[in-house]
Amino acid sequence: MSEAKTAPTAIRLDKWLWGCRFYKTRGLAKEMVEGGKVQYNGQRCKPSRQVEIGATIKLTQGVDDKIVQVLGLTEKRLAAPLAQQLYLETEDSIKQRQLRAELRKTNSLFAPHPDSKPDKKERRQLLLLKSKQ
Repeated sequence: MSEAKTAPTAIRLDKWLWGCRFYKTRGLAKEMVEGGKVQYNGQRCKPSRQVEIGATIKLTQGVDDKIVQVLGLTEKRLAAPLAQQLYLETEDSIKQRQLRAELRKTNSLFAPHPDSKPDKKERRQLLLLKSKQ
């Protein structure tokens, strides 16, 4: 008497995002959907929205935005290589992420952080300089 497990035809959006490793916890995935950081086929939705194969999902992950197409569904949280087979990121999304990453890198060159905190004399000089502006 073995039960034949069939692949799910639809699954909750928050569960799919968690299973595909976009967010570390299902609660975080739910918060992101409720906060409007995830769009299903171009529209805001609820965490209980049923994900179907072929749908387009736009999501925010950290500082990056991703647009992915659903290729498969899962009830469980999978290993990263297996989870990446369940979706396909669009070419435009990849280009935009690379462009924003490059801009972040160049911006850090123009506004570098000092290696150490200013000492008392340097702080006084900075305060004097700021007060003159």
